[in-house]
Amino acid sequence: MSASLAWPACALMALLGVSTVALLGCSLRRMRSRDRLTVLVWWLASVCCVGAGLWGSWALGLSALSVPVSLPALAFRPSSLAALAVVAATVVAALHIVARLDWPEVARCAVHTLLFSAGWAAMFEIARRGLSWGAATTGTVFGLPTLLPSVALIAAGCATALWLVFGERWRHAGYVLQRLWLCAATLGGCHAAALILSLRALQLPPPPETFAALAGHAAPGAGTLELVSGLSAVLVAVGLFASWLDTHAHTRNRELASSLNDANRRLRDQAHSDPLTRMPNRLLFEERMATALATVGHDPEPAALAVMFIDLDGFKPVNDSFGHVAGDTVLREIGRRLQAIARPEDTVARVGGDEFLLMTVRPGHEAVAAAIAQRVLEALNEPLVLPNDVVVNLSASIGIVLYPEHGHHAKMIANADAAMYAAKRAGGSTYAFFEPRMELDAREQLALQNDLRHAIERHELQLYYQPKIHGKSGQITGVEALLRWQHPVRGFVSPGIFIPVAERFGLIGAIGNWVIDEACRQMSEWRKQGLRMRVAVNLSVHQLRQEDLVQRVRIAVDHFRIDPALLTFEITESVAMEDTQETLHAFSQLASAGVSLAIDDFGTGYSSLSYLRKLPARQLKIDQSFVQDLGSSQDALAVVDAVIKLAHALGLHVVAEGVETARQRDILLSLQCDELQGYLFAKPMASRLLTLWAMGESRTVPHTAPDANSGRDDFRDSLYSPDGPDTVIDALQ
Repeated sequence: MSASLAWPACALMALLGVSTVALLGCSLRRMRSRDRLTVLVWWLASVCCVGAGLWGSWALGLSALSVPVSLPALAFRPSSLAALAVVAATVVAALHIVARLDWPEVARCAVHTLLFSAGWAAMFEIARRGLSWGAATTGTVFGLPTLLPSVALIAAGCATALWLVFGERWRHAGYVLQRLWLCAATLGGCHAAALILSLRALQLPPPPETFAALAGHAAPGAGTLELVSGLSAVLVAVGLFASWLDTHAHTRNRELASSLNDANRRLRDQAHSDPLTRMPNRLLFEERMATALATVGHDPEPAALAVMFIDLDGFKPVNDSFGHVAGDTVLREIGRRLQAIARPEDTVARVGGDEFLLMTVRPGHEAVAAAIAQRVLEALNEPLVLPNDVVVNLSASIGIVLYPEHGHHAKMIANADAAMYAAKRAGGSTYAFFEPRMELDAREQLALQNDLRHAIERHELQLYYQPKIHGKSGQITGVEALLRWQHPVRGFVSPGIFIPVAERFGLIGAIGNWVIDEACRQMSEWRKQGLRMRVAVNLSVHQLRQEDLVQRVRIAVDHFRIDPALLTFEITESVAMEDTQETLHAFSQLASAGVSLAIDDFGTGYSSLSYLRKLPARQLKIDQSFVQDLGSSQDALAVVDAVIKLAHALGLHVVAEGVETARQRDILLSLQCDELQGYLFAKPMASRLLTLWAMGESRTVPHTAPDANSGRDDFRDSLYSPDGPDTVIDALQ
């Protein structure tokens, strides 16, 4: 091989040979947890590859010197080769052992640099001595001044390579595989440069005559160096390939592990955060509350922790009116405002729907917690701009619990919930601190909702019916269906008690559907008895928002084969005005099903006359609060008079509910009220008693007019006439 090719080949072999020790060293460092046999195999492979690389680079370097071509085969004595192998194995082993020690990175890097530099110098000196002709080497120009630049170059390359791998600046920069190859290239390049520098500085004396004679008898041939270099290159290539496979597998495993950690982190975030607002959820809130409780200890100071249960007032109409996109925007903005109020050590969480929790650590006093709650109310009362640029205003009801003043820490959220409902019952847009009686109320509501869930299947719910009386004739124009709960232990439970519980725990939909079915069933039963009776059923706001309400009504009417014109749905004025567009849509669909519609409790809300004119309602019911004050309040009289005239002007019939005295009846009749309903005529009664009452067989109430008895008997007969009730009802309308 010519000198022009030998030196580049020598540099390349030196580069690859020493790069292998860096790559295999990193592989060995990753094998701390593997068995000893695997580590031993990798160590032997590392020694062989490094030795082959060094031997091949020496062979190629010597081929560029002006010495006989057979020199390497004859000059390297077995003792020199053995010493060279021992030093190489010792250095490589020492490097791997130091790499496996739990030393500081700076200490390991320093020892690595020292070992590699010293080993390189020792191997070079052993190889140089093996080149002697078996005689004195005084003529060899190679000493410490010549070796020092090469050793310094090796030390600098080793330190630079280790810095690239273990330096703090690069450790967190990623790109592990790229940095590893850069480290190997740096170390190998410095070794190649040092080897070429040393070999160029090496000068050998002419060989003695005896060597020439010996060389002539046993010259190995011109291809010896190429063969040695080729075998070395093969070993180095195998080592590099094995190192690449291990490094690639390790990198892939790191990527998979990183992906798995990221997936686990995302799963944890999803499990501990609300998907809409990205705020903590109830699970994470409880974890942080447990941490805070552990911090305050078993003997906490007063007001060591405050938990606030925040429920928005009026969120559902916004969500139903403007869609879920607007509702989601509102919830995100509410969450942002709450987080802006909270301190860094506080926690704000969304626990479902429009409910939030706020935990304040060490407020120190009840007044501080109250001030925070007031800030929350003021922040939530600020106007909200929806995506369609509509501005809405919301408020909130807040329940506050202090620890340890308000009981055991395990009940803090439940007690805050009970206090929040106390604030809501007080009218909303306020806060309330927990009191022991609220816990009893909460337990009572939980017990009621548990019993209420089984009330339908246990046939504990019943419909009672209260008659509506025609003002002039005293005849029955229909009945209003009123829900009653006959509890096996509590007896009759008032609707004012269990209806709010049903609404709170999401039971009102199932109960409302049962009421519609039961009313239709009873109408069918009366029809089989020959009695055609108009029945009015109250609709809650939750039912009015059900998408399948009209479909359910149609199914019930068709199943029991009743005339839909005999079925009336009453919706309170406040519900009707909550969401005018949604209510108008629901009313229109109900009207298309053939049922009648009525506005209940009229006068207690804030109706728009233009909106009221568009509703397909046929009846208005005056709230009983105005009726009760007719005999004593001129204001009530003026309101009732105005409502009756307004309703008649719009073509609507008027029903006055809560009529209890003859004076109230007379005033209403004088104001031309169409129908009357109240205890003066009849209390709500079961269907069987109503049938008897309508037949005139069980009357315990005064008649509405001097001739009401005969009129009632005549009307009773007309109820059993196929054409009687329709004629009377049509005349009243």
